[in-house]
Amino acid sequence: MASKTFLSLNYPNFRLWFVSNLFAATATWMQRVTQIWVVLVILTHNDAFAVGLTTALQFLPQLFVGFLGGALADWVERRRFLQITQTGTALLGLLLGILILTDTAHLYHVYAIAFATGIIDSLTVSLRQTFLSELVPKEALPNAVGLNSTAFNIARLIGPALAGVFILILGPGWIFVLNFAIFVIPVVTLALMKKEHFYPVARGERRKGMIREGFHYVRARSDLKAIILLITLTGAFGFNLQMTQAFMATGVYGKGSGEYGLLGSMMAIGSLAGALMAARRTRPRFALVVSSVFIFGVMEALLAISPSYWLFAILSIPAGFAMITIITAANALIQISTPEELRGRVLSIYFVFNLGSTPIGSPFVGWVGDTFGARWSIGVGAIACIGVALVVFVWAMLAWKVKLLPTRHWPFFQIEGPRERYYRCDPINTQAADPSDPDYRGPSTQ
Repeated sequence: MASKTFLSLNYPNFRLWFVSNLFAATATWMQRVTQIWVVLVILTHNDAFAVGLTTALQFLPQLFVGFLGGALADWVERRRFLQITQTGTALLGLLLGILILTDTAHLYHVYAIAFATGIIDSLTVSLRQTFLSELVPKEALPNAVGLNSTAFNIARLIGPALAGVFILILGPGWIFVLNFAIFVIPVVTLALMKKEHFYPVARGERRKGMIREGFHYVRARSDLKAIILLITLTGAFGFNLQMTQAFMATGVYGKGSGEYGLLGSMMAIGSLAGALMAARRTRPRFALVVSSVFIFGVMEALLAISPSYWLFAILSIPAGFAMITIITAANALIQISTPEELRGRVLSIYFVFNLGSTPIGSPFVGWVGDTFGARWSIGVGAIACIGVALVVFVWAMLAWKVKLLPTRHWPFFQIEGPRERYYRCDPINTQAADPSDPDYRGPSTQ
């Protein structure tokens, strides 16, 4: 069991990447949580809209440069580019820390640094995913996606908790300074990777029309369009729990920074379990994405009506499990069913709709929290997730002639039919693009 779950750790460069990702993600989570706290408590008086706007500005660049990041991922030297961007993120965090420590920070400083950090993230989000295909062989790619998410969620488990403790002990300014030191570790770790341990991948050529090619491919894949619809609405209205947890902790339960940090860690427990489960999954399916969105919506509804802080904290565990299952299943499904030379551009389209929906959803969710109360800021996500899952399921039944069958394991039901069941772990065999095409070679009916 252990060998299957941690298969990709047998490859030297992936081991280094796992360590790199663990430290980088820990620093990122500490920075995000501290940034929200600074806006919510230090620079404003519990202004939910300001928090939503900060989150929106961090993800807004995805709408403008995300597609460029996908094109870069298909031809740039990925390791060196990641080192440069990690350094840039570290320097921006250090700048914010200095502003806070010198008592010169204003809300517009946070907005500007969040936007600049978002530009860097937008250029690297697809590249970080496609880099995995250079670290492990093709058959290990789903496992690598799961373990990559595991590292991120270990960081999510400890990052918010560390941020909550350090806010009390050191103050928020020193957390950004500490993060600068932590970000040095992934830069060095990437430099230690050896060329002979990289796996060759097909790359696209740098030329005009690269982004357009990615759109043509996605437009021909009805399954990809359905996944993008699911992830867009879920990301816009459901994946704001980092923000809505702050609203609930301070506005509903009257808690401080430590209890807020604990909520993030509780959610990370579920996310970590979901990521480890994803690492064992060799054939991610479209059905898993749809059902996980529905279950995540149900969990958000329960969180919204939770009468106590501790019940809210406990329910955050299964909510985190469902959320990471959505992310890992959709990510792996796209990666293993997309040709290598197009993978970066296809992933960039996916991430633009995924992360780019946050600038639209976050201010709206913040406004809902201010106007109708913190509970409704989560409730609106529940309605969106349940609704879009049902719509996509009904559409799949009609378009692909599939049916819903119960199972004894998570997610307790699956979608089956003559076309869409699961994908072979061979992106080269994705020749015909549309599942309605009899020659479509992505899904299998075995």
